[in-house]
Formats: sequence, C-alpha cells, structure tokens
Amino acid sequence: MSTQEKLLITPAEWEVMRVIWANGPMTSKEIQEVLEKETGWKTATTKTFIGRLKVKKALSAEKEGRQFIYSAGVFERESVKEEITSSFEKVCNRKIGTYLNDYIETTTLSQQDILLLLESLESKLDDAPVEVPCQCLEGQCNCQDCQ
Repeated sequence: MSTQEKLLITPAEWEVMRVIWANGPMTSKEIQEVLEKETGWKTATTKTFIGRLKVKKALSAEKEGRQFIYSAGVFERESVKEEITSSFEKVCNRKIGTYLNDYIETTTLSQQDILLLLESLESKLDDAPVEVPCQCLEGQCNCQDCQ
C-alpha cells in the first residue's frame, strides 16, 4: 500500500473500501456479490465506484487472466483516522472534547475499548492544558476568544 495522502471518498465508496479491507484482494464480481446483498447495487454501480477508487488510488488493480484483482491502495486505520481528523477540523477546538464525549456516550464499546480510552486519557492528563485555544475565525463560534 502506498503512503497515505488525504483521501476524499464518498460514503458509497467507503462501502467498497470496507469490503476490500475486510476480505483482501478480490475481483469486481466478488465485491459486487457482497455489496448487492447489503445494498442492492447492480454490477454497473459497483464497477463505477471501483473505477472512481482506482482513479483516487484508494484501490489498485492487477490483471490476472481475464479479470482484475483489486487490492486496497491505502490502509484502513490511516483512512479512518484522516476522516475523523477532517471532521474535527471543522469545529472549534474547544468543542472537540464535548463532541467526542457525545459520541462515546452513544456508542457501544467493549470493556477492552473502554480500558484503552481510559489509558489514553490518563496518559494525556498531565500534559493537557487547562484550556485549548480557539482556532476559529471571528464569527464562527461563540467562545470567549471570538467575541
């Protein structure tokens, strides 16, 4: 897989990537069979998304006989991390903790996940500032720095 660059993919393209990440290299027919069960997409729809992902270099293709075998061109964890980072770049730094908490409260987590989060938070606590700086432009939020 290549070095991760900022990857802008649609929710439908994420569905294709999740199939590849879960199953490894696959033909378009195999990808389509998985997605048709869950989404009802026809072959042409799946092939359109595969083609777009190839252009974006999220998928690579290797010819094997008369068919192509598609593989992930990007790592799942890095792609998800980039997606999350991109989402949080759109809000005031001072609200990120609240939004993370909102998400955690509404998500089912395993005990192992909770312990991992607790460990991460504990390790950050000593070096955490009392307050994070606002990075918003004037008028984008209502914190003290912007008023």
